Amino acid sequence: MDVKLSSSERLQPNRFDIGEVASFIARTQRSDGEIPWAVGQKSDPWDHIESAMGLSVGGYHEEARRAFRWLAERQLEDGSWYTAYRNGVPEDKTRDANLSSYIAVGLFHHFLITKDHALLEQLWPTIFRAIQFAVSLQTPNGEIYWAISPKGNIDPMALLTGSSSIYMSIKCALALAKILGLSMPSWERACIKLADAVKNKPYLFNMTKSRFSMDWFYPILAGIITGTDAQERIDRYWKKFIVEDRGVRCVSDKPWVTIAETAELTLALAGMGNLELARIVFNWISDRRYEDGSYWCGFTCPDLVTWPEDKITWTNAVTLIAADAIYNLTPASVLFSHQFWAASELSPFVGSYKVYTSSFLT
Repeated sequence: MDVKLSSSERLQPNRFDIGEVASFIARTQRSDGEIPWAVGQKSDPWDHIESAMGLSVGGYHEEARRAFRWLAERQLEDGSWYTAYRNGVPEDKTRDANLSSYIAVGLFHHFLITKDHALLEQLWPTIFRAIQFAVSLQTPNGEIYWAISPKGNIDPMALLTGSSSIYMSIKCALALAKILGLSMPSWERACIKLADAVKNKPYLFNMTKSRFSMDWFYPILAGIITGTDAQERIDRYWKKFIVEDRGVRCVSDKPWVTIAETAELTLALAGMGNLELARIVFNWISDRRYEDGSYWCGFTCPDLVTWPEDKITWTNAVTLIAADAIYNLTPASVLFSHQFWAASELSPFVGSYKVYTSSFLT
């Protein structure tokens, strides 16, 4: 794989307007704080948080806080959330471990930008319950079952993308605990076991999902696979998922490039330190936008037909997060950086802190 970016192809400021993209998300947010996929559509906890992160990058800090508080007010007793809401009303009562734990990533990201200790202290019980819920679904082998059905049954299936994202959530939750001077040794153990499962026990995960590009790069994005192993993984599956000069296929056997997956790949590339390639890939999608500056959801190849035509909040949010990682726009640009997590005093498993105890443990 040998991809070069000429000086004329480099991202130009007029080709990516942070204000336009962030303001689109802010306009779509409901007055109570909920951020639906698009106007009149559903929301889900993971994409709601991703959209809040986009607001944080764009400087809409109060709107991001309203989004976090909206979610906290709807947390269930076991620490989870339902999978889908519409206008605040539950629509799918599946309780997904990945969707429920991602609030830790969003709040750490927000803290890196704002240093809002008050919000962190206010929402720590929410974070605690959310991570406890996800960890409660971990097996002795390290993988985490993906969800509990609306009828209350655990679905004994683990997803590689979801488990990688949960690892990132636990890692961020541990960093937040350190900021508060707390230690969560059970989370540290869960994090280590989960990373081992992802790296060394692929048979534990639903391999029918391997046709999805996220299974390719999410272990890198989350910081589980790093260094030369990360580069080898990128190289091994590059041709399977990449449409050169276009972006990343959502699914390897479909001619559909999605903006979100392409932006997330740039996050993984930037995180592993390959900023030049991250810039190249991000440049491929920089012009795939509507007149108001918001990004398409995806498009077909080779005919470049926009599909679907919805303007999706979380798609636009991840372009902001990716641009931040590549061009260092905010203090949260390091969130997915492998080097940051290796060197930061907030990294898990380092230091001694007061063990956190709570009635939530019982």
